[in-house]
Amino acid sequence: MTECNEASSRHAALELRLARNATSPGHVTQRLHLIVAILLVAGHSAFASPCRFESQGEGRVAAIVDARNVRLDDGRDIRLTGIAPTATTKQALTALLVGRDVILRSTDDTPDRYGRQGALVFVGESDISVQAVLLAQGDAIVSAEITDKDCATALMESEAEARRQKKGNWADPSAIKNAESPDDILAGIGRFVVVEGKVLSVRQAGAMTYLNFGRNWTRGFAVTISKRTVPAFESAGIALKSLENRRIRVRGWVEGNTGPRIDVRLAGQVELLGANEPTGVRP
Repeated sequence: MTECNEASSRHAALELRLARNATSPGHVTQRLHLIVAILLVAGHSAFASPCRFESQGEGRVAAIVDARNVRLDDGRDIRLTGIAPTATTKQALTALLVGRDVILRSTDDTPDRYGRQGALVFVGESDISVQAVLLAQGDAIVSAEITDKDCATALMESEAEARRQKKGNWADPSAIKNAESPDDILAGIGRFVVVEGKVLSVRQAGAMTYLNFGRNWTRGFAVTISKRTVPAFESAGIALKSLENRRIRVRGWVEGNTGPRIDVRLAGQVELLGANEPTGVRP
């Protein structure tokens, strides 16, 4: 109860500060967007609190570079970790972040090869990350790149709630691809997608394990898992062979010249689905 009261106090303080800074119609609109977004997850503060890693700096957002990257007023480029974009991500980020003071949190502030600092982004003193807000609105997809178990679970729960309520991206019946329709998946080549289906067979060839969803191995959808990724599944208590005849949900970048493929490099990209769990794919 104390934690909930503290979270409510922080949200109230943030809203008051935003109200004082609202000096134009544009600022009012941005303020309303942010308040609504915060309220979407305020009642589920556990979604965000596990992701409050060590602060890796702060700054003010000057521009939205693209759907996953923002630029601070000191010139730093920040990549939002933990999410993959949808068609509405950039627009949502613009409403949430432009002109806002933010705190960057992560376990490591080392820039990537493009000079971008990866982080979870928090507006002001909010304990809810922008990533969690985007997921709760259906304006982003969990990328599964965050390996901290509690934080990864929290982000996945934010996305799952948006899926259940068919918000944003999930209002589209085709948002989750059917593994039995490889042509639909292949049409999304080069994009990050979510696929559901039954694994018909698990086969190993050299250092690669294949989860096959179709009987035609050339044309059907398949998931590839390299030998170096297997220990991550074992640590999660999943033997790859046990996935045979199981329904799963998999997420990742679509590739392939014939049949569509998703290369799984993180155990979090695969979710086991219960026999009675409602499917998100079209019949």
